[in-house]
Parts: sequence; C-alpha cells; structure tokens
Amino acid sequence: MNRLAGVTSPYLLQHADNPVDWWPWTPEAFEEARRRDVPVLLSVGYSACHWCHVMAHESFEDGETAAYMNEHFVSVKVDREERPDVDAVYMEAVQAATGQGGWPMTVFLTPDAEPFYFGTYFPPAPRHGMPSFQQVLEGVAVAWRDRRDEVGEVAGNIVRELSGRSLALGGDGVPGEQELAQALLGLTREYDDRYGGFGGAPKFPPSMAVEFLLRHHARTGAEGALQMAADTCEAMARGGIYDQLGGGFARYSVDREWTVPHFEKMLYDNALLCRVYAHLWRATGSDLARRVALETADFMVRELRTAEGGFASALDADSDDGTGKVVEGAFYVWTPDQLRDVLGDEDAAYAARFYGVTDEGTFEHGASVLQLPQGAGVVDAERLGRIRERLLAARAERARPGRDDKIVAAWNGLAVAALAETGAYFDRPDLVERATEAADLLVRLHMDDSARLVRTSKDGRVGANAGVLEDYGDVAEGFLALAAVTGEGAWLEFAGFLLDIVLDQFQGEGGALYDTAHDAERLIRRPQDPTDNAAPSGWTAAAGALLGYAAHTGSEAHRSAAERALAVVKALGPRVPRFIGWGLAIAEALLDGPREIAVAGPRDDSATRQLHRTALLGTAPGAVVAVGAPDSGEFPLLSDRVLVDGRPTAYVCRHFVCDAPTTDVSALSEKLSN
Repeated sequence: MNRLAGVTSPYLLQHADNPVDWWPWTPEAFEEARRRDVPVLLSVGYSACHWCHVMAHESFEDGETAAYMNEHFVSVKVDREERPDVDAVYMEAVQAATGQGGWPMTVFLTPDAEPFYFGTYFPPAPRHGMPSFQQVLEGVAVAWRDRRDEVGEVAGNIVRELSGRSLALGGDGVPGEQELAQALLGLTREYDDRYGGFGGAPKFPPSMAVEFLLRHHARTGAEGALQMAADTCEAMARGGIYDQLGGGFARYSVDREWTVPHFEKMLYDNALLCRVYAHLWRATGSDLARRVALETADFMVRELRTAEGGFASALDADSDDGTGKVVEGAFYVWTPDQLRDVLGDEDAAYAARFYGVTDEGTFEHGASVLQLPQGAGVVDAERLGRIRERLLAARAERARPGRDDKIVAAWNGLAVAALAETGAYFDRPDLVERATEAADLLVRLHMDDSARLVRTSKDGRVGANAGVLEDYGDVAEGFLALAAVTGEGAWLEFAGFLLDIVLDQFQGEGGALYDTAHDAERLIRRPQDPTDNAAPSGWTAAAGALLGYAAHTGSEAHRSAAERALAVVKALGPRVPRFIGWGLAIAEALLDGPREIAVAGPRDDSATRQLHRTALLGTAPGAVVAVGAPDSGEFPLLSDRVLVDGRPTAYVCRHFVCDAPTTDVSALSEKLSN
C-alpha cells in the first residue's frame, strides 16, 4: 500500500495498492519534489470516471510504467470532488493550452506547483495521433533534465497568464427584463426542437437551464419557455439516460437522442433533476413529471443513502458483465435473450416492444438500453408493473456498480432541497424525514463550532479539506428549503450562520465571489467562476441562498450581497445562457411579482397545514414560503404577527412589505393565481 492508504476519498483508495508511489496533495509532496529535484506529476480524477479507471488499469497498475514514474517524478493523486479548487485551477490551464479538458487530467508541475505540460487521458501505446503515456513521461523527464530554463519560462508564462485573468461583472445593476429576454432567445436558438435539450452530442441534462425556463414561464406566462422545458424533460424521461427500471438519471447521453448514456449516476444530477421534475409537475400537473420526480427521489434514498443518513456521491458506470470482465453499462442493458430468460417468450416480446429492445441493440454487442419510445401502443399498466418487478429482481442478481460513499456537503445540500420539496408536494413525509436526517448530518459532522464547513466525510469520518463556496451556497439552500417545508426555525438559523461566512470569507471587490475562502490554502491562482457546470457554481448558489435568506428575514445586507453577485448574470446571461442557468433562475426572483409567503399559525393546526400546502403548491419555483407560530420571532418580515380573528393567517409579501392577511385557502389561492 502507498501513501493513499489512510485517506477518506474512495477514488484515492482505489489507487492505494498501485505500484505507483502516490502522494496525496500535501505540502510534503512538493517538498519531496524539491528535495529530489524532479517534477510533480499531478493526476486528477474521480471514482465514477470511466476513463480514469481505464488509464489506471493500463498505466498505473503496470509495474514498468510505475517504476519509471517513481524514478523520475513525485506523483500526486487528487480527487476532484474533494479538491474542486485544485481541479479548477489546473483545468483552466489545461483548457487554455489545449482547447479542451476532461478527466483523468494529467498535469506536470514544477516543485512550486507551476504547470508546464498538460493532457487528459494518455493511452499505453500511440493511438490516433496521441502519444503513449510512456512517451509523454520520457519526453517530460528529458525536458526537465536538459531544458530546465525553457520549462521554467513556460511555467512562468502560464502562471502570469492565469493570474492576469479577471471577471467582468457587467457594471452596476442586476439583470432585468431585457437580459432575461435575451437569455431566453439564446436558449431558443440552441434548442434541439427534435429531441429536446440544447446543442448536440454528447448531451447533458440541462437541469439549471430548465429551472430558469420554468421560473420565466411562471413570471411572464411565456408558453415557449414552458414548452422547451416540458419537451426536454419528457425526452429525457423516455430516453436511455433515465433508468426505466430503477429510476434516476445517468450522467449524460453520448448521442443527441438521449438513447445511450454514460452510465455513471451522480448525486448532484439526480438531486437537481428531481427538483426540476417536481417543479414541472407543479406548473403542468404532468403525471410523467410526478412519476419521475418520485422515482428519482426514491432512487436517491434507496441507492445512495449511507448508514450515517447522508447521501453518497455516485455510482460507477462499470461493473462485471458476468464473465469476469468489467465493462461499462453491464448492470443496465438487456438483450432479447436475457428478457426471454427472465420473462418467457410472450412477456419478453411485450417488454421488448415497450422498452425498445431490439435484436440489433442500441448499445454494444447487441444489447439495448431500456427506453420508452413513442408509439409503444396501449399500455397494460398491471402487466407492465409485473414485468418491471421481475426485471428489477433479475437485475439485482447482477454484479452491482461500485458506489463512491464519500459525502460531499454541497451535493447533500442539493439533495436536502430536492427531497424536502418533493416530499411536501406529493405528501411523502418519509422524503422530508430523509432530508432532515441528511441536514442533521451536515450540521453534526460537517459544521464546526464556528459554522465553518468541511467539504467531505466518509463512514462518519470527516475529510481534511475545507468547504468551498458551493458547499456554503448549496447547504444553505437545502436548509432554507427544509425551513420552508417544516417550519423549523433552526434551519433558517443554520443557513444564516453559513451565509454570514460567505459575506465574511468569500466576497471580493464589487460583489464578486471567490470559490475559496480568504484564509484557504493559496494556489497559483485563487479560483473564481460564476458559470454553472454539472451543478450550480458556488457563485450563483450563494447568490440564490443569500436572496432566499433575505426574503425570510428582511436582511437588506444579504439581499444587497445577492444583487451585487448577480451583476455577473447581467453580463453573461445574454451571451452564454446555457452555462449560467442557475444565475438566470435566481435573477427571475428579483423581478416583480409576489415571491414571499408567510403562514402564521400553530404548526399542528389543520388550517395552518392547509394554508401552508396551498402556499407551497401555488407559488412559482424560487418563491420563499415560511410557516411558524405567530409571535415566535420567526417572521421578522412581518410587522403584524397576530392571528386574524384567532385563525391561521397567510401573508403575501414583496421585498418585506406584506399585503392584507388571508385566512382561508380559496382566498390565498386567488391571491397567488393573480
């Protein structure tokens, strides 16, 4: 076992028995490189990454390759999910130098952590114009030995170029009607009107852009925005990217049609999409949206929930195919013969027609990814239910994909928000309870006495890495959603603790936000990125949580900070709406319309519960709903905290100014519909 044996990251532990003398990212690793006068080989990946596993099997498990690495380099392994700051800094360098990025990421550094040569996956032999990994190692070693001055010059130029980059915040002011309309137009131009979603292959689930479209429709009534959102969600739900048997979404589709996924399943994707489908149901009443929201929530609880009550990061794409060979998608795909073995001829033919399983297959070796193609005929729901149960039982006998049991604070915050809202909308108190348990774990294990967050934990043991901005923003978002659903004021208080740290530790000049705290480890560049990737950026996540907290409490300081942060959406929204969808969704809440509803009344009173549920279901996504006892101090935004005629009362507020109170459900529904 090498130096990775004692870490908490499942990804690093996968490499703990490599013959490579791996180091974790520590000052001692760079001191060792300085002492030996060798470069650092930085390898960055994550546990569910298919090509990370491929390169590990081909190169890092090979004794000869490992011996060369050990002789000529200090090799450092980083889990990008534990250290998103390290990943962001060097991925920026890789993309600037090569025009592309991805994982595994391979970067060669000086002992001062300055990058001078880059790549991603390297094969064991030259392929398609790509050098072999051994050729790369030898070339870098020779350059370090014979052309040190040139290496130093290249590294210095790269660091200076990265350090000189700055973000334009778009001037003063927040995004308004014009910018949001331009963003909608930009999404319309990139929309795939045949298959839904945006752009071509590979196609990622655009959860944050869809959230913006839903909120934009709720505010403006724009039918085109709703249609794009609904059609995209239906296409994904019918496609192979969605697990038609077990629920939950894969990472992305390798094709434009959503047919063949990259089979890894990530917590953040499923949390975001669960919430999107729940919001789509609220907007349209779609039975499909309701089913997918609930199935995705149940998938997270069944497959990703850990013994401690939190949610694991991911399921691998790869598993044993039954012959001892580990291949991608083996757990999920079916051939006609496999259907017949489980179901018999008649039901197998029915299932093949319903799920799109063909003799030719849609995946590799004649296997098919299950889909729900249009035109499958009249559905016999009872028969299909029996078929699904039998296929699930048979699939459960297959070798399961590996699970990354690491709990990431940010992604658990997203899961808390999704499960809390889905549980409230569909009267599933068990989902709200699972959200509460995960939130309890975040407070108990990931927050220290000063409310500073630790990013990860595993098996009840916290990792060594400090939380980054997305952890604070997403966890606060989860706490705010839980406060809205349960009426427990403690969650609002915990959100406030985290957001005060955002204001103190992550703000820069002019309202800009940094990904790392002021007192975090210094890298060659302090990472800062407002654009959304697979999940909301820390910048936009924090802006949304700041705005929500302000609506709950009346804090002008938090609202002002949110507005300053959202200035970047004014600049980027019209230009790159696909990549700042969460920022656009948050910006929708800044424009006119009732967005803050407070229900004052005893929580155990049936009338309070009816008003509360009406408020939750009758508001647009992004609205703030609070419930609690009157005179409890839980509603600082209310000037009048008494019950009207002794009855539970709802207030519809805007920017902390509340209208006349409402005491019955029909009156509240009318207010919200108007």
